[in-house]
Amino acid sequence: MVTVIKAERRSSVLTPSNLACLSRMPTINLTAGCALGCVYCYTLGYTSYPGEDKIIVYVNTLEKLRDELARKQTRPRAVYFSPSCDLFQPVPEVLRLGYQVLEFLLSEGIGVAFLTKGRIPDNTMNLLWKHAGMVRAQVGITTLDEEMAGLFEPSAERPSVRLEQIARLIAGGIATEARLDPVLPGLTDSHESLGRLFSALAGVGVSRAAASVLFLRPRIQESLKQNIRDEAVLQELLSFYHDARRLAIRAEHSFITTLPLAARTEIYKRIGLMAQQHSIVLSVCACKNPDLARGTCNIAGGWPRRSRRGRQLALFGEGR
Repeated sequence: MVTVIKAERRSSVLTPSNLACLSRMPTINLTAGCALGCVYCYTLGYTSYPGEDKIIVYVNTLEKLRDELARKQTRPRAVYFSPSCDLFQPVPEVLRLGYQVLEFLLSEGIGVAFLTKGRIPDNTMNLLWKHAGMVRAQVGITTLDEEMAGLFEPSAERPSVRLEQIARLIAGGIATEARLDPVLPGLTDSHESLGRLFSALAGVGVSRAAASVLFLRPRIQESLKQNIRDEAVLQELLSFYHDARRLAIRAEHSFITTLPLAARTEIYKRIGLMAQQHSIVLSVCACKNPDLARGTCNIAGGWPRRSRRGRQLALFGEGR
């Protein structure tokens, strides 16, 4: 059971992200903490993290957003949801607020991009379909094994539901990609597992995907040990990190513990070959793999280019 704490947001709604792939687009977090409870979540160590089974809902988000946009000389081309939480958490207050914010942005001609492992309610799906050309979606899915997904993503939607959701988004004309993040070494990266997943993704119309291997920080490792009750699964996963490396990443200006370069390269090569066999273009997250990847993982989708000056102003706008 998740405890919902309602609070007034004091800081700006539209905020920059430390993720290099999102450096040119403002972002919105509706909550601090996330009800999906993914045990590998990189936000577990954030100072704003309220603790397990708690989320803080910023109930004045829409009002502050209206005010911020009213004071901008140039509005953003699009907004990304959400670097630190899921837009579609199974919490009525979050889903209701999310719908209101999406409806406002789209009515104002501002595009929206999101990554989710949750369930998009029917009324919100209808809203997104209505504005399909202004929406970019990524759906997180790393395995079709529902038991494995349940261990690591206890309150996220089942993989079969996520596949169905991808199909609905694509059928509605929304540019939609799959995101294999995090890939769990030894658990979700076998030839058989990847083959089933990419076959299913191709079957629902996916043509692009992004991937990144699990990285660790002390709080993430602690969460894994506390929450993964299957000792065999836990030890299989952690055994790959006995020879882990410390790596500076292009996100949060910080360091992570990750697999050695050769091990990650081999995993991405296998994923890439499987994607290629199913006519899916694969991108590797450069923010988390700066030693082997370049460019963007397309986390916020592609947006039409503007003139040089217009493109610069379109990010966060300028106050009047």
